[in-house]
Formats: sequence, C-alpha cells, structure tokens
Amino acid sequence: MKQIDVQIMQQSYVLTCPDGQEERVMEAVRRVDDAMTRVRDSGKVRSRERVAVLAALNMAFDVLDRDAQQAHMAAAQAEMQSMQQELAPPAELDEAAKAEQQRQQELAEQLVLKLDHALENDARLL
Repeated sequence: MKQIDVQIMQQSYVLTCPDGQEERVMEAVRRVDDAMTRVRDSGKVRSRERVAVLAALNMAFDVLDRDAQQAHMAAAQAEMQSMQQELAPPAELDEAAKAEQQRQQELAEQLVLKLDHALENDARLL
C-alpha cells in the first residue's frame, strides 16, 4: 500500500492507495473535487460538510441513472436477439415471406440505432 497526498477543495488529505492504483485514485479525487467545487460555486452552500453531502448525492444519482440506462439497453438488446431468433428464416419460406422477414429485421435494427443515438449523450461515466 502506498500513501499519496491529494487536495480536494483546497484541503489536503493523505490517502492510502493499493499499489498500481494511483492513477485511478487521482481520477476519483479529480471527480470528487470537481463535483464539490460545482456545488460550492453554485453559491447556495458554503459548509464543507454540506458541499460534500450534496456532491455525493449528485454523484450517486449519476450512477443510478447510468445503471438504469445500462439495464434498459440490456433489455433492448435481449429483445433484439429474441426478435432475430423469431425472424430466423426457415428453409420452407417463400420469397414473399422472406422479404417480409427481412423488412422486419431492418426495422428492428433501425430501432436499436435510434435507441443508441438517443442514449449516446447520457452514456457518460461518473
């Protein structure tokens, strides 16, 4: 274990860090410092403790939103796979049925692309 000195909102802290994880800890420190600075700079809160709590809540909401979005995307992908399996062309289909099946598969793929596009701005990490 290694100890590193960091600053969050101009206050120094000594953190213990697993070997090889210094960069991850520093990224976490940067994110916490940014979140706390945004809360403080909003002008509504000055107490360091309240700033920390509000920043933590904001970050927790971001994580919950990301988790919900990932669950939604996983459900959409599972639905797509199910649709693709249902649309798998049996050998005895005639040309009209094959064309209809192809059209449905293209519509399903377009739906997934629209979902990806609609959600791409929210796919940021914490």
